[in-house]
Amino acid sequence: MKILMVCLGNICRSPLAEGIVRQLIAEKELDWEVASAGTGNWHTGQPADKRSIAIAKNYGYDISRQRARLFGQELFDEFDHILVMDKNNLRDVLKLAANEEHRQKVRLFLTDEDEVTDPYFDDQLFDPVFLTIEKRAKNLIEELKK
Repeated sequence: MKILMVCLGNICRSPLAEGIVRQLIAEKELDWEVASAGTGNWHTGQPADKRSIAIAKNYGYDISRQRARLFGQELFDEFDHILVMDKNNLRDVLKLAANEEHRQKVRLFLTDEDEVTDPYFDDQLFDPVFLTIEKRAKNLIEELKK
């Protein structure tokens, strides 16, 4: 199984989701792959935001080697599940879907209505955002195992 996490710049939320899920699936010895991408190209090739790296490290996850990449239409064929952090990301990703099969792979990371808040402009949001992503990641893995 191949899972892609998507946010706006691929430096805050989706790298956290990628790193958390990657470590959890490794601990469960699942033969899955996880990656992340952003719908905007501002940070392509750059590491995750230093605040995301720091909060992940505080909780025992290492995302320091991840690099931002831009979401492109070719990723629909590469991944089984494309999980986006908010409704704007959802809209942007779905615009690139070429067919119904592509659209069926895309959904919000949390639920049909809940979004992961973008912490970029507020340092105080990184901790609660991390905890939200970690909790959902654990539940997501159990859901996808079924």
